[in-house]
Amino acid sequence: MNPEQQKSTLAIALLAAFADGAKHDREREEVRRIAESLGSEAGAPDLARLYQDVLLKRVTLEAAAAALVEPGERQLAYEMAVCVCDADGRQSEAEQRFLTELKALLKLDAGQAEAFEREADVIVELGEAAAPAVAAGAVAAAPGPVVAAQPNVSEAELDKSILNYALMNGALELLPQSWASMAIIPLQIKMVYGIGRAHGVQLDQGHIKEFIAAAGVGLTSQYLEQFGRKLLGGLLGKAAGKTFGNIGSAATGMAFSFATTYALGQLAKRYYAGGRVMSTQVLRDSFQNLLGPAKQMQAQYLPQIRQQAGTLDMDRVMAMVRGR
Repeated sequence: MNPEQQKSTLAIALLAAFADGAKHDREREEVRRIAESLGSEAGAPDLARLYQDVLLKRVTLEAAAAALVEPGERQLAYEMAVCVCDADGRQSEAEQRFLTELKALLKLDAGQAEAFEREADVIVELGEAAAPAVAAGAVAAAPGPVVAAQPNVSEAELDKSILNYALMNGALELLPQSWASMAIIPLQIKMVYGIGRAHGVQLDQGHIKEFIAAAGVGLTSQYLEQFGRKLLGGLLGKAAGKTFGNIGSAATGMAFSFATTYALGQLAKRYYAGGRVMSTQVLRDSFQNLLGPAKQMQAQYLPQIRQQAGTLDMDRVMAMVRGR
């Protein structure tokens, strides 16, 4: 993809992020931060300006779609939009209308589009099952009395589980397939659910998503960052063409989801062990403090991440999300 095609693809992803008009100011700010971060990559389009253009409606969906000529590019843009719309769960009516319009503008092959939509639906359903629903009122919104909770497994076992989730998510980020990135958030939800349960806390998906968001890890913005880095790094460019190339060769500096997942797991361990009394600001500050060391670990574990990426397939990932 040339820079203009990259810009159009990312414009479609940003338009998808704001399609439902319900994004909180905090999430808009996170999307803006990611646009600026991605735009600082060598040879990247001016994504900070693109973000403003999308927000102020100076970029239209019609124009962005028209700039994509090759069938692979159009399919890729649609897949990215579906993933972004699915990031926080089921699509809203506004997001469904957006995707229907986008599909028409891109003139997609109906069979390919439907096949991907089915895959996306499966991953969303598995994500919802990652943290079992609990009866209304079973999880208190407030933590109640401050009671430090001892886990029912050893700290070493929890750390090993967190590392395994981080390795898996780092490997998923190195794969060119769109479904790979879609599985990262369900696995993070499953990880946090397991940590809470180990400390005697039954959580539903809503509470876990609130915890993740409070830490400053936006669901929509995570997808935008993952896809943006893949696209600008050339990995998704290969996915849209004839070959995927050598896994990791185009993404040596990636696997950012390793660090995010590892830091999130360590934060959850502290939070539930301490009786769930951290304020939002403390959660955010703690996550940022954990992220630095996690990024250093990421470099250390990159060979293992790349090795795992070479053996991953959809069935194995789905089995992990299901808990098998």
